[in-house]
Amino acid sequence: MPKIAKLNPLAKLGLDFGPLVLFFFANSYGGIFFATAAFMLAIVAALAVQYILVRRVPLVPVVTAAIVLVFGALTLWLQNETFIKVKPTIIYSMFAGILFIGLLTGRPLFELVLDGAFHLTEEGWKKLTWRWAFFFLALAILNEIVWRSVSTDAWVAFKTFGFIPITVIFALAQTPIFVRYAAKAPKS
Repeated sequence: MPKIAKLNPLAKLGLDFGPLVLFFFANSYGGIFFATAAFMLAIVAALAVQYILVRRVPLVPVVTAAIVLVFGALTLWLQNETFIKVKPTIIYSMFAGILFIGLLTGRPLFELVLDGAFHLTEEGWKKLTWRWAFFFLALAILNEIVWRSVSTDAWVAFKTFGFIPITVIFALAQTPIFVRYAAKAPKS
């Protein structure tokens, strides 16, 4: 079996969060509709760059991009910013639902999300998946609270400078699971 190319972690971080940071700056420059169009272009560009670098694109970024494109197009077509504001709620709820369903059917699917970057025992994957499922559910609820209670500009700022740090802090807080439940990498 051929070895699968992996993205450098900093490149992955840039490709995952770069379009969101661009969304923030584009909103500051030209408003929510301009930012939505820029976000849509940036997410497609990020997928293209990832494909060029590793000759494949994992499922999660493709699904996320599809939702961004659908809700972004609705936002622009109908000139209604609500669609782009509920997009994170839908993505986070979908991720939580998929993880919960995987757990209930005996398949902790978070391993797929991490695309083979880590190797854990079965118990470690279960615990990590439960935590991320509840985390995504909490983010969905938080997005609903924020977009419904603040201005569009404040929501865009929170989406960029609230969700990213919250996610990074939560991910780093999972380090003990990676240490405690580490497993040897399968031989290729």
